[in-house]
This record gives sequence, C-alpha cells and structure tokens, in this order.
Amino acid sequence: MNTKILAGVIAACFAAPAFAQSSVVIYGIADAGLMYVNNGGNDARTKLVSGIADGSRLGFKGTEDIGGGYKAIFNLEARVELDNGKQQAGNLSTNQGFALTKGLAFTVPAAAGGPAMAAKLLAGVQGALQPNPNVNINGALFDRTSMVGLVTPVGAVLLGRMYTPGYEVFNNADVFESGTAAGWGGIVGGTGGLLTAGIAIRSDKALQYRAELPNGIGVSLLYGTEKSGYVGMDKRSWGANLRYRGNGWDLGAAHNYGTDQVGARGLVTTTVGGSYAVDNWKLFAGYHQQKNENSVIIRFAADTLAPTFANFGPALGPVLAGQLNTALRRTFYLDAASYQLGFHYRVGAGRVMASVVRQNDKGPSNSDATQFGLGYDYNLSKRTDIYSIVAYIKNQNDGQYAIGAASASGGFTARPGMASKGVQIGMRHRF
Repeated sequence: MNTKILAGVIAACFAAPAFAQSSVVIYGIADAGLMYVNNGGNDARTKLVSGIADGSRLGFKGTEDIGGGYKAIFNLEARVELDNGKQQAGNLSTNQGFALTKGLAFTVPAAAGGPAMAAKLLAGVQGALQPNPNVNINGALFDRTSMVGLVTPVGAVLLGRMYTPGYEVFNNADVFESGTAAGWGGIVGGTGGLLTAGIAIRSDKALQYRAELPNGIGVSLLYGTEKSGYVGMDKRSWGANLRYRGNGWDLGAAHNYGTDQVGARGLVTTTVGGSYAVDNWKLFAGYHQQKNENSVIIRFAADTLAPTFANFGPALGPVLAGQLNTALRRTFYLDAASYQLGFHYRVGAGRVMASVVRQNDKGPSNSDATQFGLGYDYNLSKRTDIYSIVAYIKNQNDGQYAIGAASASGGFTARPGMASKGVQIGMRHRF
C-alpha cells in the first residue's frame, strides 16, 4: 500500500521530455513470507502470508504526450495474494473480536425462542461483523488503483479510485512503510479491527488535483462524490495535504473528511509527520488524530441484518433491530490519537528499522495499545530484498489488536487485553 507508486507516475510525467511519445509499462511486486505469531486461542501460530512488507500486485501505467505541456496518464493496479492467487484477503488471525458486541444482549420472548434464540442472534451478529474476506469485499479487479488523468502545466487532474491525501502523509511517515507486523496502521483505529479502521486509505469515485510547486512543495486536493470513501459508502468525502521534500526532509500535513450514507459526519482524520535523512540515519515521527461518530458500517450492518429481524414479525423485529442499532452506535464510536517514533539505519546493502507506536483511545473503555517493532531489510539486488521483523503489541482493556501485514489486517487476540507477538521472514521482488 505504497503511495510512492502513484507519486512516481506523476513525477515521471512532469519530468518527461517534450518529445516523449505514448508508453505503457507493466510493473508489480511479488512479496510473501512466513509468520510465527502467538495470539492465543486456537489460532495457528505458523502462517504463510502474502504481502508482508508490500502488498503483492500487478499494475499497468502509461502516459501520452499530447503537446503543449499536456500529458494523458492512467494507472490500473490489481491486488494479488500469492498464497492463494486470489484478490481478496481476511484477518490473519482466526480469533473472534468481542468489542463490537460488548454489552449487546438480545431480549427474545420464550415463544420466539427465548435465551437460545438470543444467543444464536448474538453469534450471527458477531459473524456478520467479522467478515472474511474483509479486504476487497466486492472482488474488484483493480482494487488498489484505477485512475485516468491529465497532467497540465499547472498541475494534474485525476479521476477514479486512488489513495487519499491523508493516507499519503501517513504512509510517508511510517517507519515500516505501511507494511509488516510493525506497520503504524496495525493499531490505528478502534477495537473492532478493520471495520473500525482509523484511516481512509483509498477513495472510490474521487476527483483529485495534484501540483508539484517550486522549492519542494507539493499539494493534493481530493473530492469524493456519492458512494466514495474506502469502502464506497460515503455520501461524500474530501481531503487535502501539503508536503515538503528537500534538504533531507520529507514532511507533510493532511486532513481527510468522510460522511456516512446520509451525509452525517463520519471518519475524520488529521495527520502530521515525516522523516529526516542524515548520513546513514533516517528519523521518523508522526501524529494521527482520528474520530468517527457515524461509521458507514452501522447502516450497512443494519441493512444486511434487516431480513433476519423481519422474520420475528412487525412487533418484535423492530425491537431487536433497535437493540442492535444502539449497541453499534456505542461500539463503533471512535475517538483516538496515535503517535509514532522510529528510525532507519543503513548498514552496507541493508537497513535496520525500529519503531514505537502508541494508540491513545479516548473512548469510555480506554483501550490503549502500544506496539514495538524491530526489523532488518537486506537488498540482494536492485529489485529483490529479504527482510525479518519482530513485533509486540501490548493491549489494554478491550483491546485485541493482533500483528498483521501490508496486505491483510492482523485480526484479534484470543482475549481482550492479551498481547500479540510474532516474527516475520519474507522476500520481496519488484518488477
């Protein structure tokens, strides 16, 4: 999930000579490895995982010089899961998450099944709130990026599905580049896992303006129309960032704003961070504020489960649906801040990476989490590297964060408050 791919396309277009002709490039990343993890419960400890450091992908990008300083560009990028050849992914852990149904107790009269039916309903809701797969649920062919655009002398205009301005800054500030068990995004969000994610990575149905200004300044403005946002359910969304690159600095500030299906304020984030490179060191720092008062998943879950409640009739059905809605509005509420510090240190053909991430949950459960990561990445060639990562997540209260990877969320530990720890060893080839 690396925004540098798209940024590179734009930069290449600006840098192309005036006499350039149309060209199409096929590119990709093949990344996979082994993961040993302890999440408790019956969750398997040894796993073969696709896309640990970088999501495996196959992409097509192209540009055509149409004269006068204008260029037409496109980028199509498909997700590829090397472990099974599919384009969808689910939690790496098989454990059940409990936070989203905390306090939910259906009241079912004896005539309608009583406590046994209430328990069955609760289990059904838990399953619906933990879908597998949970990445690219619609099975889109070009889930990662699908964009066409026009580069002009005063900036680029892009249309399609693409990274949000907020995620671009978030990714650039991440020591582990949004991948591995130690990636910053692993514990950013609520205790419901990927369904309560605290950052909108991409947006469907988006219009974006980008410009690279003098002195290393860059700017991005994005507007998402109806059915935009990461899962294509926002009534509307928008985002903006301001970036600076030069003299060893790579800094940015960004704001994303999303809504639910009826336009109520949804996931809103503010991100500030970046890196500074000097000699063999590259130092990282980042801050990410996240708040979601009206998650799009609340209405989606209610609509999905509506037929189930309808089977209980016009008297009891709405009561059960109301109990669920009350619980979801409480448990999907997100108010948190995340901090990250870390570094790279180059040693020969490799680099040592280390970071500490803190998720400060400001909600009633105070389910904070702290993540520690240490890794080594060694370049076998310009295109191929091998890496090893050690990570540890300390959970509090309702927290069940489990270590994940670039292509898939970690899922959950067996019990709230239980730690997750593991080792990843993998290989990545870029072509």
